[in-house]
Amino acid sequence: MHARWIIAAAAGLWLAALGRDRADVWIDATILPPLVVETSVEVVDRNGDLLRAYTVADGRWRLALLPQDLDPDYISMLLAYEDKRFYDHAGVDPWSLLRALAQGVRAGRVVSGGSTLTMQVARLLEESGTGKVAGKLRQMRVALALERRLTKAQILQLYLHLAPFGGNLEGVRAASISYFGKEPLRLTPAEAALLVAIPQSPESRRPDRAADRAEAARNGVLARAVGEGVIAADEAEAALREEVPRLRKPFPALAPHLADRARRENPSAGRHELTIDRSLQRKLEVLALQALEGRGEQLQVAIVVADHASGEILASVGSAGFQADARQGFVDMTTALRSPGSTLKPLVYGLAFDEGLAHPETMVEDRPTVFGTYAPQNFDKLYRGTIRVREALQMSLNIPVVALTEALGPAKLISAMEKAGMRVAIPGGQPGLAVALGGVGVTLEDMVQLYATIARGGVARPLSYRMAGAQDEGQRVISAVAAWQVGDILAGLAPPPGAPENRLAYKTGTSYGHRDAWAIGFDGTHVIGVWMGRADGTPVPGAFGADVAAPVLFQAFNRLKPALDPQPPAPAATLLVSNAELPLPLQRFRSRSAAFEVAEDAPAVAFPPDGAEVELLATGLLVRVRGGTAPFTWMADGVPLVVAMREREAMLTLPGVGFVTLSVIDAEGRSARAKVRVW
Repeated sequence: MHARWIIAAAAGLWLAALGRDRADVWIDATILPPLVVETSVEVVDRNGDLLRAYTVADGRWRLALLPQDLDPDYISMLLAYEDKRFYDHAGVDPWSLLRALAQGVRAGRVVSGGSTLTMQVARLLEESGTGKVAGKLRQMRVALALERRLTKAQILQLYLHLAPFGGNLEGVRAASISYFGKEPLRLTPAEAALLVAIPQSPESRRPDRAADRAEAARNGVLARAVGEGVIAADEAEAALREEVPRLRKPFPALAPHLADRARRENPSAGRHELTIDRSLQRKLEVLALQALEGRGEQLQVAIVVADHASGEILASVGSAGFQADARQGFVDMTTALRSPGSTLKPLVYGLAFDEGLAHPETMVEDRPTVFGTYAPQNFDKLYRGTIRVREALQMSLNIPVVALTEALGPAKLISAMEKAGMRVAIPGGQPGLAVALGGVGVTLEDMVQLYATIARGGVARPLSYRMAGAQDEGQRVISAVAAWQVGDILAGLAPPPGAPENRLAYKTGTSYGHRDAWAIGFDGTHVIGVWMGRADGTPVPGAFGADVAAPVLFQAFNRLKPALDPQPPAPAATLLVSNAELPLPLQRFRSRSAAFEVAEDAPAVAFPPDGAEVELLATGLLVRVRGGTAPFTWMADGVPLVVAMREREAMLTLPGVGFVTLSVIDAEGRSARAKVRVW
C-alpha cells in the first residue's frame, strides 16, 4: 500500500515539473464530473429556522450551507489540519507531497496524507477511492482543473456539502444537526474539532458507533489547532473534557403535513419559506399529544393558528403524530372535509343582523317547530321559550338559527361562506336548512378563515402559509357592525372549567353522531381553530366540542401568548340599546314565512278534522283541541262561542247547519282552524 502511495506522490511531483504548456493542455482537457451538488429540500419557518428537511435522491442527508453560516473556528481548524496552504496552491500542494513522500520513505509506511482539500473534493465528486495510483493521479488532474474553473470559496463550499460523516450523513450542516442538534453557526471548539476529524475515516470515527475512536481523532485535531495557533491551550484543555455525542439526533420534522403540502404544490423548489413560527409549532404539537392522553387509540386532533390581520398561518398541526397508527396520523385533518356542527351559527346571526331580521337583543322563539318537512331539535332536546338572540347564540340553540336561516335562505349562507374564501361541499348539491346545523362539508383551515373574517370586521382575507408578502383583501362578507356584534356575543360565552375569564370570543360545535368536536375562537390579533374526532369519520360517543375541544383551544391561546389582545371597540353605527329601545320590528323576530309555520305544541283542531262532515246533535257540536296552552277560546265563523275554557273538549251551540269554520285560540294567542260541513 505504501509503495503505491509513494509512486503516486512521485508522479505528482513529476507532473509539477512538466512543461507549462503541456500541463495546461492536459489540465484543460480534463472532463469534470457535475459540479452542481444536489442538496436536501428544506422547509423553513418565518425566521428562516429549519422546520423539516428531506433526504436527497439516494437517501442521504445533505443540507445546503454557505460559509458565512458556519462557525469560523471550524474553517480555521479544517485548514490547519487538512490544508494549510489551501489559498496558495493550485489544487496540488508540492510541499505537502514532498513532506508525505519523505515521511513515507523514512517510516516505510504512510505517515501523513498529501491530499489537498481540492483533491478531496475531486475524490468526493467522483466518489473514487484513495488507494490506487491511477485514482490518486485522477484526483490530482481533477483538482488542478477545478482550481481553474472555480473560486476557492466554491471549492470550499463543495467540501462543506460533500464531506462524509458516517452513515447517510454528508456535509457539515447535516452532521452538526444530527450529532449536536443545532445549526453549525456556533460550534464549541470540541464540536468543530470533531467535525474536522470524522471525514478522514467516517465509518470508523462515527461517534454514535465508535465514540472512543471519534474522541481520539477529535483530540488530535485540537492538538494541531493549538500548535497552529488556531485556539488557545486553555480552550483546548476545556474542549478535551467535553463528551462526544454517542447518539444521532433526529432531523427536525415540525409541521410535517404542511411541509409535504408545500413541496407537493411546488416540487421544483429547493427551499420553502413558510409563515409558521417554529417555537409555537413545537408547543402546539406537544399540546396535541397531551390532549389525547387517556382518550383511546383512535381519537385525533388538529390545530390551526393564524394572525387574522395578515392572514398568515402561524401554526398548523395536522395530527398528533405524523405516523401510521390507529389515529391515521399521516392524514392532514386541517384540510379534511368534516361537518362543522354549530360553528357556522355565528355567520347566520351576522347575516341576520345585516338583513335587519334581528339584533342581539331581539326576542326569538325557541320552541319545537316544523319548517316544511324539516323538524330540527335542540341538541339537549330541551327548549327555552322566548329568549334574546344573544342568549340563543351563546346557548347554541338550533330552532332559532334554523328560523333565521329559513328567513335568509340557505343559498345566502352558502354564498357568504364562499365569499369568505371557503370551499364548500354540499351534500346533494342543493343547500337546505340543515346547512345551519352543520349539514355541509368544510375544513378546519376554512373554518379558521371564516372566523378570521369575523375578527377582521367582516372582510375576508385568504389564509396563507407561504412567506409571500402582503395579501390582498377579499370580499366583505358581513358589515363591521354585524361582525362586532357577533364577536361581542361570543366573547360573553363562559369559558371551560378551569380556564381564565378572558373574554375570548369563541364557539364550539359537535356534528351529528358525535363525529366531530370543534372549538374556534379569536381575540384582537389571533384566531385559533381546534378539531377533534376520528380520522375515519366514525362516531366518538360522548365527545362534545365544549368538553374536549374548548379546553384545548384555551390552552393553545395560553401557549401562544401570556394574555389576550383586547377586542376592538364597537363601530360608531352600532345600536347599543335594550330590547325595549329597539325599533318595533326588531323587538321580536318573526319569520317571513311565519304564517305557514306550524309549531309542534301549537293548538290544533283534533275533532272534527278539517274537511269533515259531522252531525249536529241536540246538545250541540262536540269539538276537541290538541296541543296549545289553556285556557282556550272557540269561535265559529269568527263569533266567540266558548271563552277561557280550560278543558280540551267543548260542546258548541251552532245557529244552524251548513259549512262552518271552527277556530281555537290558546292562551299565547296561537290559533288553529278547521272547515267542516254540519248536517
